[in-house]
Amino acid sequence: MSNQYKIETKCIQSGWHPKKGEPRVLPIYQSTTFKYDTTDEMGKLFDLEEEGYFYTRLQNPTNDAVAAKIADLEGGVAAVLTSSGQAANFYAVFNICEAGDHIVCAAEVYGGTFNLFGVTMKKLGIDCTFIDADASEEEIAKAFRPNTKVLFAETIANPALVVLDIEKFAKIAHSHGVPLIVDNTFATPVNCRPFEWGADIVTHSTTKYMDGHAMQVGGAIVDSGNFDWEAQKEKYHGLTTPDESYHGIVYTQKFGKKAYITKATVQLMRDLGSIPAPMNCFLLNVGLETLPLRMERHCYNAQKVAEFLNAHEKVSHVNFAGLPGDKYYTLAKKYMPKGTCGVISFELKGGREAAVTFMDGLKLAAIVTHVADARTSVLHPASHTHRQMNDEQLAEAGVSPGMIRLSVGIENVEDIIEDLSQALDLVK
Repeated sequence: MSNQYKIETKCIQSGWHPKKGEPRVLPIYQSTTFKYDTTDEMGKLFDLEEEGYFYTRLQNPTNDAVAAKIADLEGGVAAVLTSSGQAANFYAVFNICEAGDHIVCAAEVYGGTFNLFGVTMKKLGIDCTFIDADASEEEIAKAFRPNTKVLFAETIANPALVVLDIEKFAKIAHSHGVPLIVDNTFATPVNCRPFEWGADIVTHSTTKYMDGHAMQVGGAIVDSGNFDWEAQKEKYHGLTTPDESYHGIVYTQKFGKKAYITKATVQLMRDLGSIPAPMNCFLLNVGLETLPLRMERHCYNAQKVAEFLNAHEKVSHVNFAGLPGDKYYTLAKKYMPKGTCGVISFELKGGREAAVTFMDGLKLAAIVTHVADARTSVLHPASHTHRQMNDEQLAEAGVSPGMIRLSVGIENVEDIIEDLSQALDLVK
């Protein structure tokens, strides 16, 4: 897809380019395997000597078309889709880390990511140091070790809504010879393109705004192609030395700027297999076509709702970067001038008890373990997504016991505000 096209056009046109007589709409290639005429043809695919499809665990035409679209939206060279956002974050890091390595991660991240890096990856011998995203460059630099391989953060932290200073983080990462991986789920490429600010790899939970309708669970990893793995040859030997499981190919030499994504596909997908179903990718693609329209409405509605909550006597604090008084207002204007997302977090003066009363009194907004789709939904992070954390870890993640996460949908904003108002009336 030509780079001259705007993102609204790419959301419709990228990825699938039918030839004469082919379906205009991306078809679902619901097949585990693909036929060839000779043994040699199939063998060349297994040796990575030729491109093609032979088994859906590695590649599938439907999945690849959607991956190509997402790569185009982010401005990357290539992407791979996974079965969930969790799988995307795991693969993104594990692709360049092994036992004995270390990663540095912003503490203000999704609870599942916090557990993945802080607990599960520790069992694999990969250590993680969590740092305050708002700390100075000098403070963050202290967390780095000689075996540090990655710096990781979220564009907009879930649910604390901390806005990342991407340029600062990119500078720190590159000064230590490591890539910056940014989870861009909440902002989406419609509102922020981290590669333009120095990030090297972007991940997504495509379950959220990209899908937009809560119909499929999925993830994506996008590579900018900008990080020079060869310049850090010893550190990233998985990419720069022969892979004996593929007859000794060297990914950086054979695949150039696509080395990282190729390794993630042919090695991690081959061995771990967290693939999305073609049907799920088809549904994701339908969602992507309206992503710009929905993000515009999400941001408009969230702004109105945030202003309403901020002025309400029973609300003690609202986190939303679109409010002029918000701590991240200036950063948001720099990195996301069109708006951030539809997610708001806020606290009631009555704390945890008031939060429960309020949430149970909602009629339009639903209590669900989900966020960022067309329907307005609400969640209590301390009781739900971050339930495994202790009070100290909750504080590190920017989650107070009484915090409510509100995902503002694309319904009429007056109806949303009316629902919030009647539920707030129930709070003593």
